[in-house]
Amino acid sequence: MTATSALLGRPATNGTAPLIRVEDLKVWFPITHGLIVERHVGDVRAVDGISFDLRRGETLGLVGESGCGKSTTGRAIIQLYRPTEGRVLFEDVDLGSLGGSELRRMRRRMQMIFQDPYASLNPRMNVATIVGEPLEIHKIGSQAQRRERVRELLSIVGLNPDFAVRYPHEFSGGQRQRIGVARALAVDPDLIVADEPISALDVSIQAQIINLLERLQGQLGLTLLFIAHDLSVVRHISDRIAVMYLGRIVEIAPSRVLNSRPLHPYTVALLSAVPIPDPTVERRRRRIILRGDVPSPINPPSGCRFHTRCWLRERLGNPEICVQEDPALRELETGHTAACHFAEKVVDSAEQLQATGQEVPGTAASAGSAALATNGGAPPSSPPTPPIPPSAPQASPRAPGDSPA
Repeated sequence: MTATSALLGRPATNGTAPLIRVEDLKVWFPITHGLIVERHVGDVRAVDGISFDLRRGETLGLVGESGCGKSTTGRAIIQLYRPTEGRVLFEDVDLGSLGGSELRRMRRRMQMIFQDPYASLNPRMNVATIVGEPLEIHKIGSQAQRRERVRELLSIVGLNPDFAVRYPHEFSGGQRQRIGVARALAVDPDLIVADEPISALDVSIQAQIINLLERLQGQLGLTLLFIAHDLSVVRHISDRIAVMYLGRIVEIAPSRVLNSRPLHPYTVALLSAVPIPDPTVERRRRRIILRGDVPSPINPPSGCRFHTRCWLRERLGNPEICVQEDPALRELETGHTAACHFAEKVVDSAEQLQATGQEVPGTAASAGSAALATNGGAPPSSPPTPPIPPSAPQASPRAPGDSPA
């Protein structure tokens, strides 16, 4: 960063404590009935009791199906939505207790990149005004310093500084998203919430934005909450991954661990839908097809919220504990937590191995490998057909290109 950035210096921080702590966060949206006299008849439980922390300098990926509460979580963290219950602590400061000028001062340290790179930019403002607006709101620098800072930011995100006089409609989708990144970086925040910043972009542009965020994180020491559907993208950029289902977090683990050893049945199903760019591995995989639709967040199921679609519960004979008791998010391995009564049954199951592209004992792939070893490298005359477990869920031989995550 240049000398222009010196006026944006961050306050002294404690490098050991988590930057963000979310404690039992709930965000419910009321449902009312009546035109003259409104009556409260229910709530949409978008986020319904989640807890996690976000360490300084790390990237936490937040994944799940549409409607599971990912974006609501991100907006609640930076207080665009006020939590119904629970707390969001930014360096031990409860953001829910702040308001007015105090909250505005804290928001200088946390910014958001929105999903739609066009709707989030004011079409009546040029790029210089859009990117410089946070500097003006927080009264940072003089007019000349702000102009120089805008040019610096455009250069950082890979845009020509002379483009500052243009308007959003004059840019492509990838360029507009870069403008959104520049605006988020304007006040040199500690935390950036990236709400599906690449979902509306082409694949080649997605790679550019991901590489840009990784480069900026290394240069500026940013902390990222990266919200996305695509597990392959989240795996690439994240240090840890949290999986959400129907307003709850069902699994948290380091990125590599979650992708190689998922412990929640829902995570296994999501990973089975992500294509692996290896034809040999992809041929032996089977996608887990979840039965039924996602339940309504207005009236979620009792007990485990995933039990209505869970392939593991069906295999175990539909135990009643899944309906009666809500499973706690418990640590099963170091740094790896999952909310499932029978998470231990997932370990080394055929579904887990197939979803992650590993060989399943007793299948054609593993039997063929053994035969090659015993026959001195010669292939077996007729490799055995992989057995299909009688209680396995319905599955298709290949995963489609689109992931439900």
